[in-house]
Amino acid sequence: MEIKTEVNLSHWNEFILLGFSDLPNLQDILFGIFLVIYINILIGNGLIIVITKSDTVLQTPMYFFLGNFAFLEICFTSAVLPRLLYSLWTRNKTISLQDCAVQFFFFLVMAFIETLILAVMAYDRYVAICKPLYYTLIMNHKMCIQLVIASWLSVVPIVIGQTCQVFSLPFCNSNVLNHIYCEMSSLIMLTCGDTFWNEVSLYSDTVLFGFFPFLLILYSYTRIFISIHKLPTEIGRSKAFSTCSSHLIVMGLFYGSGIIAHLQIKTSHISGIEKYISLFYTSLTPLFNPLIYSLRNKDVIMAMKKLFFKLKHHEGMR
Repeated sequence: MEIKTEVNLSHWNEFILLGFSDLPNLQDILFGIFLVIYINILIGNGLIIVITKSDTVLQTPMYFFLGNFAFLEICFTSAVLPRLLYSLWTRNKTISLQDCAVQFFFFLVMAFIETLILAVMAYDRYVAICKPLYYTLIMNHKMCIQLVIASWLSVVPIVIGQTCQVFSLPFCNSNVLNHIYCEMSSLIMLTCGDTFWNEVSLYSDTVLFGFFPFLLILYSYTRIFISIHKLPTEIGRSKAFSTCSSHLIVMGLFYGSGIIAHLQIKTSHISGIEKYISLFYTSLTPLFNPLIYSLRNKDVIMAMKKLFFKLKHHEGMR
């Protein structure tokens, strides 16, 4: 396939996502691996959604946010993996300008909302442990719904503006993206116009939806650890910490992989290092999250057992 370079945007309307073109002999194997990963992400996070909605024991704010987070994980990974699977299966690396813009929009929306939901989950644990007497008053059902809606409403308009801003630029340096999805910094590198304000906007949004939620999480858990340390018994401290450990692990995986990816120097776009790092937060983190929450949470394990028992009993009645 001929790669177009030094052409005006008005003369072409597609990009070439290189993906894993540097591994031509492994395309079928990679397709199988990512298909299994995607199916397991759908099943694992879908199961979390079902049990948090159906089991009466899990009708609490913590599991309400967990169900929303699982839904976001499905949407987040669905913005990347289906297109990657299509590319690996058909060997077609092209993506239209419109499809690239749609993928760009949904990826950023889901990524930013996840950071806010993680911060909300940390705040929920802070109230539960540091202000237990006021927990039901503060984290009532109406407040939980408002926090989730606010997360969506605060992100979507900004990402719409970001998408319009990026895709209004002239792409004349090249139409080749050395990535697995339409990633912002990779797109900006292909433009020939003045990208100063785009880069300012990129870093501003990263601070707004990445750094500030991270600070809120750090503040919440600092207060939580101080409160846990003051508990009189070892059993009480262990029980309090166990309710936070899963969220801490998930938060560490998400932010850790994201920070590493965005700290890469610009040459990583040429060498392709960043696209491999991005697999952690686009594939592996959504894959591990259901396992982390189910293996470290007795309530979730019991809810799953009850669900499987009901399904088995229903199947036996047929």
